[in-house]
Amino acid sequence: MGEKGSDMERFAGWVEHLMRERGYDIDSPRGGGRSRLAEDAGVHRAAVTRLLQRRSLPDLETMRALARVLGVGLRDMLIESGKASAEDLPLPGGTPAGRVTPPEAAEMLGIPDSHRRQFVEMTEMILAVSGARPEETRPAPGGVSADRRVWPTSPVRRPPARPARPL
Repeated sequence: MGEKGSDMERFAGWVEHLMRERGYDIDSPRGGGRSRLAEDAGVHRAAVTRLLQRRSLPDLETMRALARVLGVGLRDMLIESGKASAEDLPLPGGTPAGRVTPPEAAEMLGIPDSHRRQFVEMTEMILAVSGARPEETRPAPGGVSADRRVWPTSPVRRPPARPARPL
């Protein structure tokens, strides 16, 4: 089977898995899962049947509708179908999901330029002392050759708000 066939097989298997997880009965002969999915998504039943029989991939509008009903992103649909790669459709922000560098954290938090270097150095020192290790090293944006250390993100903990004092 060629690359297109393997994309089709993988994608159809993935969609079947999603359908089962969401309660669409596609295993019993008269389960009605295909018809129900088509109806819920507002697409032709034939498009769902062709996909599950591994005869053809759905068009973009059908993928969009199926993604909505199956609770996945269109990006995931396109990548799983083989129509696009993760590199073709990067996540917003340019960093892997859940990862941020100290300079990116400074930017996201709105640290003023006058304090940014101190923020980055202090953050890197705290991470080093705590034993945290960068998950990966990658080039900085804009082709700068310096490596950027990428650290896992964690929730920001803020102290509880103090009640206002009367004047």
